[in-house]
Amino acid sequence: MTLPATTMAQLKAGDDNQSNPPANSLAEAFAGRHIHFVGIGGSGMCGLAHMLSQAGAMVTGTDLVESQTLEKLRRLGALVQLENGGSDLLADTQMVVYSAAVRDEHPALAEARRRGLTILKYAQLLGQVMNLKNGIAIAGTHGKSTTTAMTAYVLTAAGLDPSFVVGAPSPQLAGSSHGGKGSHFVVEACEYDRSFDNLFPHIAAVLNIEEDHLDYYRDIHEITAAFGKFVSQVNPGGLLIIPVADSSCRRAAAQTAASVETYGLEVQADWTATDIVQQDGHIRFAVAYRRQPVGHLVLNIPGRHNVGNALVAAAIATRCGVTWDSIARAVREFAGVNRRSQWLGCFRQVTVVDDYAHHPTEIRATLLALREHYQPQRLICVFQPHQHSRTRLLLADFARSFNQADLIIVPDIFFVRDTEADRAAVTAQTLVARLRENGREALHIASFEDIVTYLAGSIRPGDLVVSMGAGPVWEVTDGLVRGF
Repeated sequence: MTLPATTMAQLKAGDDNQSNPPANSLAEAFAGRHIHFVGIGGSGMCGLAHMLSQAGAMVTGTDLVESQTLEKLRRLGALVQLENGGSDLLADTQMVVYSAAVRDEHPALAEARRRGLTILKYAQLLGQVMNLKNGIAIAGTHGKSTTTAMTAYVLTAAGLDPSFVVGAPSPQLAGSSHGGKGSHFVVEACEYDRSFDNLFPHIAAVLNIEEDHLDYYRDIHEITAAFGKFVSQVNPGGLLIIPVADSSCRRAAAQTAASVETYGLEVQADWTATDIVQQDGHIRFAVAYRRQPVGHLVLNIPGRHNVGNALVAAAIATRCGVTWDSIARAVREFAGVNRRSQWLGCFRQVTVVDDYAHHPTEIRATLLALREHYQPQRLICVFQPHQHSRTRLLLADFARSFNQADLIIVPDIFFVRDTEADRAAVTAQTLVARLRENGREALHIASFEDIVTYLAGSIRPGDLVVSMGAGPVWEVTDGLVRGF
């Protein structure tokens, strides 16, 4: 590891010594090419399809179900349809891109192989696109979407017009992706399937490393090693940002030749947040760089964990030449992304929120943030476990993660990427029993429809109801605010 080169003068005035690839490099590489996306409705896939459509590529694609995402792509001129059981490839298709969820024997992939077409995973194409820009990659077990979107918003507000692909839509960014004319490309870097092995960024952040995706990785040691390989690919003249208190991140960072900067809350680090105050729905804190005061930041999104995310966004923006005043303005304006502590409305004087948390650490942080932010009479969490394998392997931690909730309602586990053996090994009732053993009030109600009916008859003014999980559990809170 080498020492970082950021100076206090750069913090105040911005560092404009960045390399600038040609602004039209995307168009030069992809304009006129016919690219077909299998599973185009996925968050990353639709973002990349959007970007390449903006660059002049002819985009086609298929997915299993209709969505607003597909309709948006159609409005951009993409030919998107539901899968018909065949290959769905037009005669002039040149490249086929598929998501990690698509099986190798998919008819479109089989036909592409028969024709000798270029076939790429989403992450492989994302890496090719990043190589045409100054890549900025945000990795970690938690917080990637919020931090990626916040970083993209800060750079956008500063007039740098970055490209970006985020794992969740942000209304302020008009979606989850954009093909900008600027030199920077901000992406959410996923560790599942080692997707981030395809990325070679100029700037990277690893927010945390914990046990997850244990259907793919053997243990925390293999996960940490995977992150180590990712950070080894950061440009040697670039920058890696890690939390000072995360020992796994420190071990991974030993593999990089890039400069390393650390961040932390109320601890000694390169970037430090102190004097953290939560009041009237805001979080205000002082920022210092190497013990020298820089200024203050104010957050309008709930959660102490987002203070760390804001430090990362500020550190990246500083490296990209954005002045502190501009950073502070944009961080204060940032309103978050969909399904991350997203306020949906009120129903019978009950606050209704939706969140994507599906890992024990995320659950703890989100529930604490919601309690501190809204101070409800009761906090009712409708949590849908995501994957039987994750639920089984992290069961004890899940059972300890809901201390801030007054009632936990658990529908059936969302079945994805699991085997039938996984499915038989653990059920929603198993989690409910463990929650009760830990002194929590918990119920198993199998269907979303029955949960909505139960809530409609039991909630009281002053309650907060949050739907939580990576599956379609948002349908519960959506049903409440629509009056079911």
